[in-house]
Amino acid sequence: MVMQTIKIKYFTDAIDKLDYIDGKSDWIDLRAAADVTMKAGEFKLIPLGVAMKLPDGYEAHIVPRSSTFKNFGIIQTNHQGIVDGSYCGDNDQWYMPAYAVRDTKIHVNDRICQFRIMENQPKICFDEVEHLEGADRGGFGTTGKS
Repeated sequence: MVMQTIKIKYFTDAIDKLDYIDGKSDWIDLRAAADVTMKAGEFKLIPLGVAMKLPDGYEAHIVPRSSTFKNFGIIQTNHQGIVDGSYCGDNDQWYMPAYAVRDTKIHVNDRICQFRIMENQPKICFDEVEHLEGADRGGFGTTGKS
């Protein structure tokens, strides 16, 4: 596998530089770049302190860490953030859109989400038909509860 080189700009020296957690995952943690205090029911964009120039044909997928909700009581409002290759300017800092379900405090350098780089979806075309030839499963939610 060929290693890709990605240009990265840090907006602060207060966060650790991005790196893999050796042997555990191919996702890379992102950290809060500012102290953020949130009240239950409040929405904020949490700065992540980085901007990147992704390789052509790639995008970044950003999701919460498995411990984010337990540790901070926040959920990512768009459930998965997509950073496309065109979001690569000098001021295009990445953010996590967060909703607090309880009062919380996030500190600079706290690991709150993670990302991975994925190839863009290939170009597709749609062939409109009157009927599909696959087996009919009965529609949404018909496979039962067990």
